[in-house]
Amino acid sequence: MIHVLFVCLGNICRSPMAEAVLRHKINAAKLDDRIKVDSAGTGSWHTGNTPHKGTRAILKEYGIADSGIFARQVAEKDFRDHHYIVAMDAANMSDLQEFAPAGHQARVALLMDYVAGREGTGVPDPYYTGNFQEVYDMVDAGCEALLQHIRSQEEL
Repeated sequence: MIHVLFVCLGNICRSPMAEAVLRHKINAAKLDDRIKVDSAGTGSWHTGNTPHKGTRAILKEYGIADSGIFARQVAEKDFRDHHYIVAMDAANMSDLQEFAPAGHQARVALLMDYVAGREGTGVPDPYYTGNFQEVYDMVDAGCEALLQHIRSQEEL
């Protein structure tokens, strides 16, 4: 089983959106018995909360379920339990590098690093911008590219 963890700041906008989108794509590809997806935040402010109403609304618009997703903070064990840890922006990546235990084996990258020509690009936080459509478009493209990468790397 391949484990993927998406990480953003509070785990209520971007990372739960990515979790839901990738789950949707995994289910459509009939790989739900091979890939598991989760999300977390670098901060603990929203622990236990469901995704932001803007995230829920855009997912609903695209027919993507967000059931069972609740905010939590990233933990050291995530670096042992997940093969891919995917940050939404450079600040999240920096925080992850601080959290990471020495010798971990997880592949840590930005979501947009998986999209050709978009490497190094951060996904903006719609909590501040309000632009959930822009974020959805980036997350959708990133999740599609990530899934193709995983399928290729893991021979799925």
